[in-house]
Order: sequence, then structure tokens, then C-alpha cells
Amino acid sequence: MRRQKFLNPANMDYFIQSHRKRARALAKWLGVIAAVVWLNQHNVSAQGLLAAATGAKDLTFPDSPSASPADGSRMILLKPKGAGPFPAIVLHHQCAGLRTKGGPNRSMGAWAQAAVQQGFVVLLIDSLGPRDVDMVCLEVKKGVNFPRGVRDALQAADHLRAFPFVDKQRVAHVGFSWGAMVALLGSSSNWRAAAPGSEAFTAAVAVYPGCFSIQPKAGPPYEIVQTKIDRPTLVLMGDKDTETPPEECIPKLQAAKNAGAPVEWYTFPNATHCWDCQHLNGFSKVDFRGTKVIYQYDLSATHEAQRRIFAFLEKTWGTGR
Repeated sequence: MRRQKFLNPANMDYFIQSHRKRARALAKWLGVIAAVVWLNQHNVSAQGLLAAATGAKDLTFPDSPSASPADGSRMILLKPKGAGPFPAIVLHHQCAGLRTKGGPNRSMGAWAQAAVQQGFVVLLIDSLGPRDVDMVCLEVKKGVNFPRGVRDALQAADHLRAFPFVDKQRVAHVGFSWGAMVALLGSSSNWRAAAPGSEAFTAAVAVYPGCFSIQPKAGPPYEIVQTKIDRPTLVLMGDKDTETPPEECIPKLQAAKNAGAPVEWYTFPNATHCWDCQHLNGFSKVDFRGTKVIYQYDLSATHEAQRRIFAFLEKTWGTGR
């Protein structure tokens, strides 16, 4: 009899009406619980990133512009002639840093000079040399990892914004290979927790990044391309790059774009990894996955990359540079 009464439509309506407030309260508390769980996960993630980012000491950046041109051997601050304020760029190197076994990283020096000629203040940073690290191409060394790289870049941006000749609203991060992966991570809101208190870049460029899944020795795995990219970001790749293949990047970049990320990309035909590295033309090696790679300098792609980067920043920031 109870079963028949319960199934009666009139009785069912009464049951729903009498329990509506209780259902609303339950839904509210479930929402609160879900929010608490999310916040706990977010805080743990932020704490983990901060811990990973502080395993190596902070960098000491140049405190005044240099009168000498950049040769790619050391950190340097450069500015155009005049009082400014000028837009600014933090330049971030590949996985072998600025002082390689073959000498200075001349490609980074060339990029610094090109940016100054285009009217940018440039801070070329070195995440490796000051920490006595030769390279991080195959593994993390002495605390130099991707979280540390993100923290380096954001601290460099803070350093630039302290100068009166820098336009604080127009500071970009331009990274190459390892530095490009750092730039992608630093463009993501969740990863900027690695440098609490730092102001974000207003644009980023990632040149031939690896769009890998990273498995740290401690902590959960993560993707270089995050769906929470919230800064205008340009990604440049070479279609003959076997070290950081664009086919591994494009689906992830498309997924991020579909999720609302302001990201765009371009693939240069016939360009290898490090196409801008004239001093490494013909260099060959076996990468961390056991793949043989060969670098080929491409003057045309280098000039086109410069054009695209400066045009992207101009478009992102508007006129007036």
C-alpha cells in the first residue's frame, strides 16, 4: 500500500514540494564542497610549483643598460637611444644556455640586437650560467627546471618594470626551445603561481618549443601546453624539426585555442630546430628520445621569424611603439 501511495502523482508532487528546500540546501553544500576540493587542489599545485621553482637561487639581473652590444655570452640589458618609455622583451635561451662549449650563444645575441633596433628594451637572461649549469637538454640540474625558468622570467619582467624607460604595460617574453617551453608555461594563469607577486607578461612568443608531457621525479606529470593560457601567445615552429616536432604541438595548441586561449601559431616550411642558429649550422646530435637531429641555419626563416614576432607584438599592443 505504501508503494502505491508513493507512486501516486499527487503524492509525488507533495513529496517534491516538501523536500525542495532540503534539496536546495544539499545542492548548495555540494557546491561548497566541490569548491573547497578545487581550492585545496589549486593550493597544493601552487605550493608544489613554488617549491620546485625555488630549488635554485634567484638570478641577479643587470642594473643598468650596457653600452656594449650583446654577443650572447652573458646576461645583458640593452635599450634604444632616448628616454622612452619603450616596450620591452625578456629573451630566454635554448637548453644549453648562453655560454656553450662552442662559445657564446650568438643567435641570442643577434636576437637582442635585432630587438633593440626595432625599438625594444631587451633583457637577455641566463638561467644556467650563474648557477654553474652547462645544459638542461636531457635532465634537470641543480634545481634548474621549468618552474624555476618561469620564476626567472617573471622576476626579469619585474626587474624591467622598475626602470623609468620601460613601458610597464608592454613587456613580452620571447623564448627559444627550452625558453619557449618556459614562455608557454608562464603564459598560463595556473603556472604563474610559481612566482607569487610577480606581474604577468602582456604577450609571449615561443620559438620551436617542445610540446611534451613532463614527468618530474617528484610531483604529478604536466603538459607544456596548458589550456589556461590567458596571455596573447605566438608559437613559431619548423616543419622539418625532429627534435621538437610541430605535429606534437599543433593538436595541443588547437585544444587550448578551442578552450579560449589567445594563442596562434605558424610553421615554417623546410625549417629544422634552431633554424636561427648560424653558429650551429650542420650541428648534429642524438636527442633525449634517441632521435638524431641536424640543425640547418635558415636566413630566410630567421628574417621571417623576426618580422612575425615584431608584427605580433605590434598587433597585440596596438600602435604607438
